[in-house]
Amino acid sequence: MGKVYLTGAGPGDIELLTLKAARVIKEADCIIYDRLAKKEILEMAKDGCEFVYVGKEDNKHTLPQDEINRLLLQKSKEYDCVVRLKGGDPFVFGRGGEEAIFLKENGVEYEVIPGVTSAIAVPSYAGIPVTHRGISVSFRVVTGHEAKKEKSQINWESFKYDETIIFLMGYHRLDFISKKLLEIGKDPNTPVAVISNGTRVNQKVVTAPLKDIYEKSKGLETPVLIIVGNVVDLRDKIEWFMK
Repeated sequence: MGKVYLTGAGPGDIELLTLKAARVIKEADCIIYDRLAKKEILEMAKDGCEFVYVGKEDNKHTLPQDEINRLLLQKSKEYDCVVRLKGGDPFVFGRGGEEAIFLKENGVEYEVIPGVTSAIAVPSYAGIPVTHRGISVSFRVVTGHEAKKEKSQINWESFKYDETIIFLMGYHRLDFISKKLLEIGKDPNTPVAVISNGTRVNQKVVTAPLKDIYEKSKGLETPVLIIVGNVVDLRDKIEWFMK
């Protein structure tokens, strides 16, 4: 039985791929990859490598997670080196933990290769630090696409405090998110940035007060990251990538 590498591909800019991730991609016999894994990364693989696409988009999943887990098991029996390639970091809303548990339960050797998470890299490429002395001493990363449950696990009431909030995978729920933040008492003029295709050459950034952000940011292309907080106002002073 082979070994599976649960590997983070980073946020988009290929130069943010780690050296370790690049090494196992070049050694891989099979790469099982997500929608956010760039073509240039896949081109690093050796001749004869098998590629299996299991990307997930809004309301359209190539394979359910249970089947992806079973696919990893199947390929580990066929190949010595299997790379499960995920955008960002495999343990930041990447279902990597579920895959690791499944592999361990089935006796498959695996290794986790962390990736640069979009939660920090994408704001950086937009000129927005997630913390800044005198402005924000903490930040939180929140899913914008919570699994359907009777009761939400998100403590919305705690969001009224002054810290940086980063929503991943929340663009199609931005209207709900902005209304919810206003409902719990967030200042309507709180600065918000919505970043499309972060760290890539086609990156786009829209900034607006919380009360206006939904209308102002319509029509962007996913993947999208949403960042809420006073650090957004630093963009005018720090922005570097789009110049």
